[in-house]
Amino acid sequence: MDSLEPKKLALIRILQILQKYSDFDHLLKQEDIASILHTEYGIDIERKAIGRNLSLLKEAGFDIKSRHAGSYLDEREFTDSELRLLIDSVLSSKHITAKHSKDLIDKLSGLTSRYFRSHIKYVYSVNDWDKTENQEFFYNIDMIDEAIEQKRQIVFDYNKYGEDKKLHKTRSHQVSPYLLVLHNQHYYLMSHHSEWNKLAYFRLDRITDIRITDTPIVPVNTLKGFENGIDYKVFSRSMPYMYSDEPKQVQFLASEEVIDQVIDWFGKDISVKKYNEDTFKVTVTVSPNAMEHWALQYAGHVRVISPAGLIKDIENRLQTGLDSYRQNDIS
Repeated sequence: MDSLEPKKLALIRILQILQKYSDFDHLLKQEDIASILHTEYGIDIERKAIGRNLSLLKEAGFDIKSRHAGSYLDEREFTDSELRLLIDSVLSSKHITAKHSKDLIDKLSGLTSRYFRSHIKYVYSVNDWDKTENQEFFYNIDMIDEAIEQKRQIVFDYNKYGEDKKLHKTRSHQVSPYLLVLHNQHYYLMSHHSEWNKLAYFRLDRITDIRITDTPIVPVNTLKGFENGIDYKVFSRSMPYMYSDEPKQVQFLASEEVIDQVIDWFGKDISVKKYNEDTFKVTVTVSPNAMEHWALQYAGHVRVISPAGLIKDIENRLQTGLDSYRQNDIS
């Protein structure tokens, strides 16, 4: 307690005490509230005054339940299960630094009673999770949002990890920013690259030294395939990985045991037809580069049957991998 507070703050402090120290399993009697008021805020009021303040808070709409054993704040902005879900999302997000993760988790935990922390002890292992070291992540979000609102291009440095496990600048880029996309546990900037004259996707946690220019963006509806703007549902299905080539119709055969994964990756708005006893023919519209990567991942269960160019690319990648594994020059 730094200094004594005026009694007129008692109403607010009582609410804060209920938020922090009470829940269904932890009720506070009026003498408990009085003790915390004195210890933490230097406020001394009578039990009757505490009762009146509790009544005022109830009249104001706060869901405070009272019974013989005491009072507690019942309904909160988030349930404990909702907070746990949000905290797990922060903890597992690779694009948020360990420090920012800890700060966010502390803020989320503060939205319920202190007893909630006993259920999330794993939070204290936040430094053990695979996290980015880029401290500019949230600043990048703010700057990109501002650039999108102002319809201005941005310039930034792009970084990649080196053998020393640290981020190093590769080069600078100037782009028209359109959308921030959360994909495969990473945030990407969807943009039009000024030099390449095509769509490009950049990992947000790899961006540093971002600046907003005075150059207007290239309107997204002037780009091929985006005449009606960005349909994120269609866009996300066509991009299982963040490649910028134009989506095309692809057909492949998939064994029955991986149909669940096919739906997970491409959604339900695809064609799935019985091909033989234990195989299905699937038709999707997807980035060919992304499909090549995905088909290699499921090579034991999936075989692309069209287009011919994609089949050839996959065959070449498989042969290259096979040749690499057959080398005997590693001691």
